[in-house]
Amino acid sequence: MPTLLRLLVQEEEFTPFSVNTGLIFWTLVVFGILLALLWRLGWPAILKAVEDRERRIQQQLEEAERARAESARLLEQHRSMIATAKAESQEMITKARGVAEKERQTLLAQAREQYEELLARAKKEIDTQKLQAILELRREAVDLSIAAASKLVEANLDSDANRKLVMEYLASLEQRR
Repeated sequence: MPTLLRLLVQEEEFTPFSVNTGLIFWTLVVFGILLALLWRLGWPAILKAVEDRERRIQQQLEEAERARAESARLLEQHRSMIATAKAESQEMITKARGVAEKERQTLLAQAREQYEELLARAKKEIDTQKLQAILELRREAVDLSIAAASKLVEANLDSDANRKLVMEYLASLEQRR
């Protein structure tokens, strides 16, 4: 092996600044062949991979834009639905308040009617009882008057005739008032 190295170096002393033309030639030939192979086989594959990646990225960007636009549309639709729901709820509350106020007025009117009816019935009943009490008092007064008159006269008169007589007397007293 040491002989092979000697042949390669060719008896010249190798320094970092020495130029070996044979080595440069073969390096350029290998580089050219590799460049041609890469240009022919590798470059189209790399270019295709880059273009595919660019298309995928572009599609993802377009999908992201569509998704953003769809989400913005859905957000706006959701906001409009919320606004509509708020308006409807306010309208329902307003209607409910109106209905409640009408019901309140109706109930108050019914309560007033019942109150007036009860009051009228009570007045009528009071008047009826008052008239009955007055009639009862008249009867008592008639009976007392007859009893007093019979003691005075000491004659027992017919009670129907006595009643009629006292009733006429009381009626004449009422007409004087």
